[in-house]
Amino acid sequence: MLTADSHVHSEWSWDTGGPDSGARGTMVATCEQALRIGLPALIFTEHFDVEEAWRAGTEEFPPAASQHINEAGYLVPPPLDVEGYFGAIAECRRLFPDLTILSGVEFGQPHLVEHRARQLVDLSRFDRVNGSLHTLRVGPDRAEPITLYRHWGPDEVMDAYLDEVPAMLASDAFEVFTHLDYAVRHWPVEQAGRFDPRRFEGQFRVALRAVAESGRALEMNTRRLSSWLPQWWTEEGGQAVSFGSDAHVPTALAGGFPEAQHMLEHFGFRPGRRPEDLWTRRPAPRR
Repeated sequence: MLTADSHVHSEWSWDTGGPDSGARGTMVATCEQALRIGLPALIFTEHFDVEEAWRAGTEEFPPAASQHINEAGYLVPPPLDVEGYFGAIAECRRLFPDLTILSGVEFGQPHLVEHRARQLVDLSRFDRVNGSLHTLRVGPDRAEPITLYRHWGPDEVMDAYLDEVPAMLASDAFEVFTHLDYAVRHWPVEQAGRFDPRRFEGQFRVALRAVAESGRALEMNTRRLSSWLPQWWTEEGGQAVSFGSDAHVPTALAGGFPEAQHMLEHFGFRPGRRPEDLWTRRPAPRR
């Protein structure tokens, strides 16, 4: 049985084009896809970026996202329409009563904007808050790894990303740390060769240990799932995981989930009572 997809985007995320754009990844279409593939539950975790703009180039992002880049070269994501989003959630629950549909957000850089975010939105309204580190400091600005790879050395980008993970844990506004390997997505293969996680094992382990000690779960993002991540997570004391496809279109929903679930079972993780529950493992016995 498939577990819940806990990282799903719809037309309410700014990088899909928005609710008035005719985006293909609508909530309704995604729910229809869930029923087709036998997915029992999903969480719509729309992007939640609060008063933040970052350096970007239009060539680095798809049109749905690059339309938000201004003339000064800053990507300025529009705010999440929270009430419109919850209205769409309610309608999908009415249309698909046999599907468990939960609410959520993917909160970008919560350690930088948590206070302001809580003034704008009651985060307790959401069933799940994922925390994401999408941008890094570059002088007075911030930028995504895909942008920084054009200006920094690949190792420098990876080091900066992993070094900021513990700082993000200062925020208690989220319960799941998503795609810890986000900076790997756009690793410049032509410049640096195939990505070898062993070159950064020490930094990854420090970051994973910090997440584990904070009591949070780690997302197994199936866009790029390799055995080293759950292995190191387990060895550094991680006790809980969620599964997320990071789907922005319905056909990507729950992609790679059967393989990911088998992998996590190998490392001792087991599902909860409900499909939307985190998978957990028993702590290793003390010697």
